[in-house]
Amino acid sequence: MKLLVGLGNPGARYRDTYHNIGFEVIDELARRRGVALGSTPADAIGARVRDWDAGVLLAKPLTFMNLSGRAVADLARYYRIDPGEVLVIVDDVALPQGRLRLRRDGSAGGHNGLKSVIEQLGTDAFARLRVGVGRGDPRRDLADHVLSRIPVEARGELRAAAERAADAAEAFVARGIEAAMNEYNRDPSPGAADSD
Repeated sequence: MKLLVGLGNPGARYRDTYHNIGFEVIDELARRRGVALGSTPADAIGARVRDWDAGVLLAKPLTFMNLSGRAVADLARYYRIDPGEVLVIVDDVALPQGRLRLRRDGSAGGHNGLKSVIEQLGTDAFARLRVGVGRGDPRRDLADHVLSRIPVEARGELRAAAERAADAAEAFVARGIEAAMNEYNRDPSPGAADSD
Protein backbone atom coordinates (compact mmCIF):
# COMPACT_ATOMS: atom_id res chain seq x y z
CA MET A 1 0.00 0.00 0.00
CA LYS A 2 1.10 3.55 -0.71
CA LEU A 3 0.29 6.64 1.35
CA LEU A 4 -0.28 9.97 -0.41
CA VAL A 5 -0.51 12.86 2.06
CA GLY A 6 -1.22 16.49 1.28
CA LEU A 7 -0.13 18.94 3.95
CA GLY A 8 -2.04 22.08 4.91
CA ASN A 9 -3.97 23.74 7.69
CA PRO A 10 -7.52 22.65 8.55
CA GLY A 11 -10.50 24.99 8.76
CA ALA A 12 -12.29 27.55 6.60
CA ARG A 13 -9.84 30.30 7.56
CA TYR A 14 -7.05 28.58 5.60
CA ARG A 15 -9.06 27.42 2.59
CA ASP A 16 -7.69 28.70 -0.74
CA THR A 17 -4.34 29.73 0.79
CA TYR A 18 -0.98 28.93 -0.77
CA HIS A 19 -0.05 26.72 2.20
CA ASN A 20 -3.00 24.41 1.46
CA ILE A 21 -2.05 23.38 -2.07
CA GLY A 22 -1.27 19.88 -0.73
CA PHE A 23 -4.88 19.57 0.45
CA GLU A 24 -6.09 20.64 -2.99
CA VAL A 25 -4.04 17.90 -4.68
CA ILE A 26 -5.50 15.23 -2.37
CA ASP A 27 -9.02 16.56 -3.05
CA GLU A 28 -8.35 16.27 -6.78
CA LEU A 29 -7.11 12.68 -6.42
CA ALA A 30 -10.17 11.79 -4.32
CA ARG A 31 -12.44 13.33 -6.97
CA ARG A 32 -10.72 11.34 -9.74
CA ARG A 33 -11.00 8.09 -7.78
CA GLY A 34 -14.59 8.70 -6.69
CA VAL A 35 -13.90 8.47 -2.96
CA ALA A 36 -14.89 10.68 -0.04
CA LEU A 37 -12.44 11.50 2.74
CA GLY A 38 -13.55 10.41 6.19
CA SER A 39 -12.18 9.48 9.59
CA THR A 40 -8.93 7.55 9.97
CA PRO A 41 -7.12 5.95 12.93
CA ALA A 42 -4.98 9.12 13.13
CA ASP A 43 -5.57 12.85 13.46
CA ALA A 44 -6.35 13.05 9.73
CA ILE A 45 -9.12 12.52 7.23
CA GLY A 46 -8.52 10.04 4.48
CA ALA A 47 -9.81 7.40 2.11
CA ARG A 48 -8.52 3.99 1.08
CA VAL A 49 -8.61 3.32 -2.65
CA ARG A 50 -8.46 -0.46 -2.76
CA ASP A 51 -8.73 -0.88 -6.54
CA TRP A 52 -5.80 1.44 -7.28
CA ASP A 53 -2.53 -0.46 -7.73
CA ALA A 54 -1.93 -2.51 -4.55
CA GLY A 55 -4.04 -0.06 -2.57
CA VAL A 56 -3.55 3.63 -1.86
CA LEU A 57 -4.42 5.72 1.17
CA LEU A 58 -5.16 9.41 0.53
CA ALA A 59 -4.86 11.63 3.61
CA LYS A 60 -5.01 15.21 4.89
CA PRO A 61 -3.76 15.77 8.47
CA LEU A 62 -6.13 17.66 10.77
CA THR A 63 -3.20 18.99 12.77
CA PHE A 64 -1.72 22.30 11.77
CA MET A 65 1.12 22.25 9.25
CA ASN A 66 3.94 22.31 11.83
CA LEU A 67 2.59 19.14 13.50
CA SER A 68 1.71 17.19 10.34
CA GLY A 69 4.29 14.50 11.03
CA ARG A 70 2.29 12.98 13.87
CA ALA A 71 -0.61 12.09 11.59
CA VAL A 72 1.68 10.86 8.79
CA ALA A 73 3.67 8.63 11.17
CA ASP A 74 0.51 7.29 12.86
CA LEU A 75 -1.00 6.34 9.49
CA ALA A 76 2.24 4.75 8.28
CA ARG A 77 2.51 2.69 11.47
CA TYR A 78 -1.15 1.67 11.56
CA TYR A 79 -1.21 0.49 7.95
CA ARG A 80 2.42 -0.80 8.07
CA ILE A 81 3.50 1.43 5.19
CA ASP A 82 7.23 1.71 4.62
CA PRO A 83 8.51 5.33 4.33
CA GLY A 84 9.62 4.53 0.77
CA GLU A 85 5.93 4.08 -0.12
CA VAL A 86 4.95 7.53 1.23
CA LEU A 87 4.53 10.65 -0.92
CA VAL A 88 4.11 13.97 0.92
CA ILE A 89 2.71 16.89 -1.12
CA VAL A 90 3.53 20.44 0.00
CA ASP A 91 3.75 24.06 -1.13
CA ASP A 92 7.19 25.51 -1.91
CA VAL A 93 8.01 29.23 -1.93
CA ALA A 94 11.44 28.60 -3.50
CA LEU A 95 9.87 27.27 -6.71
CA PRO A 96 8.22 29.54 -9.27
CA GLN A 97 4.46 29.46 -9.13
CA GLY A 98 3.15 26.34 -10.85
CA ARG A 99 6.44 24.40 -11.02
CA LEU A 100 6.64 20.89 -9.57
CA ARG A 101 9.65 19.23 -7.96
CA LEU A 102 9.62 15.55 -7.01
CA ARG A 103 12.37 14.03 -4.88
CA ARG A 104 12.97 10.52 -3.54
CA ASP A 105 14.20 11.86 -0.18
CA GLY A 106 16.12 14.79 1.30
CA SER A 107 16.02 17.57 3.83
CA ALA A 108 13.03 19.63 4.89
CA GLY A 109 14.44 22.58 2.93
CA GLY A 110 13.02 25.02 5.46
CA HIS A 111 9.46 23.63 5.23
CA ASN A 112 8.05 23.11 8.73
CA GLY A 113 5.56 20.47 7.59
CA LEU A 114 8.31 18.35 6.04
CA LYS A 115 10.48 18.93 9.12
CA SER A 116 7.70 17.51 11.29
CA VAL A 117 7.26 14.47 9.02
CA ILE A 118 11.01 13.75 9.09
CA GLU A 119 11.08 14.04 12.89
CA GLN A 120 8.06 11.77 13.40
CA LEU A 121 8.98 9.13 10.81
CA GLY A 122 12.58 9.17 12.04
CA THR A 123 13.86 9.32 8.45
CA ASP A 124 13.97 11.59 5.43
CA ALA A 125 13.70 8.57 3.09
CA PHE A 126 10.19 9.31 1.81
CA ALA A 127 9.16 10.92 -1.48
CA ARG A 128 8.02 14.50 -1.57
CA LEU A 129 6.24 16.52 -4.22
CA ARG A 130 6.72 20.26 -3.93
CA VAL A 131 4.27 22.54 -5.72
CA GLY A 132 5.70 25.98 -6.44
CA VAL A 133 3.73 28.91 -5.03
CA GLY A 134 6.42 31.55 -5.55
CA ARG A 135 7.92 33.94 -3.04
CA GLY A 136 5.44 36.75 -3.47
CA ASP A 137 6.44 40.30 -2.59
CA PRO A 138 10.00 40.07 -1.18
CA ARG A 139 9.16 42.82 1.33
CA ARG A 140 6.43 40.67 2.81
CA ASP A 141 6.97 38.07 5.53
CA LEU A 142 6.98 34.53 4.08
CA ALA A 143 4.46 33.30 6.66
CA ASP A 144 2.07 36.07 5.63
CA HIS A 145 2.50 35.07 1.98
CA VAL A 146 1.80 31.34 2.39
CA LEU A 147 -1.15 31.97 4.72
CA SER A 148 -2.74 34.54 2.42
CA ARG A 149 -5.60 33.68 0.10
CA ILE A 150 -4.60 33.02 -3.47
CA PRO A 151 -5.61 36.05 -5.57
CA VAL A 152 -8.29 35.45 -8.18
CA GLU A 153 -5.84 36.11 -11.03
CA ALA A 154 -3.48 33.34 -9.78
CA ARG A 155 -6.10 30.69 -9.05
CA GLY A 156 -6.24 29.30 -12.59
CA GLU A 157 -2.50 28.72 -12.72
CA LEU A 158 -2.39 27.11 -9.29
CA ARG A 159 -5.46 24.99 -10.03
CA ALA A 160 -3.65 23.72 -13.15
CA ALA A 161 -0.55 23.05 -11.00
CA ALA A 162 -2.66 21.05 -8.51
CA GLU A 163 -4.08 18.96 -11.36
CA ARG A 164 -0.58 18.36 -12.74
CA ALA A 165 0.60 17.45 -9.23
CA ALA A 166 -2.25 14.92 -9.04
CA ASP A 167 -0.98 13.49 -12.36
CA ALA A 168 2.51 13.26 -10.83
CA ALA A 169 1.14 11.48 -7.75
CA GLU A 170 -0.64 8.99 -10.01
CA ALA A 171 2.64 8.43 -11.85
CA PHE A 172 4.38 7.80 -8.51
CA VAL A 173 1.81 5.11 -7.71
CA ALA A 174 1.85 3.51 -11.17
CA ARG A 175 5.49 3.75 -12.19
CA GLY A 176 7.53 4.76 -9.15
CA ILE A 177 9.40 7.86 -8.07
CA GLU A 178 12.15 7.80 -10.74
CA ALA A 179 9.70 7.72 -13.65
CA ALA A 180 7.54 10.39 -12.01
CA MET A 181 10.60 12.61 -11.46
CA ASN A 182 11.72 12.22 -15.08
CA GLU A 183 8.31 13.27 -16.36
CA TYR A 184 7.19 15.96 -13.92
CA ASN A 185 10.34 17.79 -12.84
CA ARG A 186 10.41 19.56 -16.21
CA ASP A 187 9.29 23.16 -16.61
CA PRO A 188 5.87 22.96 -18.33
CA SER A 189 6.01 26.51 -19.71
CA PRO A 190 6.23 26.91 -23.50
CA GLY A 191 9.79 27.18 -24.78
CA ALA A 192 11.34 25.88 -21.54
CA ALA A 193 14.20 23.39 -21.60
CA ASP A 194 13.14 19.74 -21.38
CA SER A 195 14.56 19.23 -17.91
CA ASP A 196 16.31 20.91 -14.99
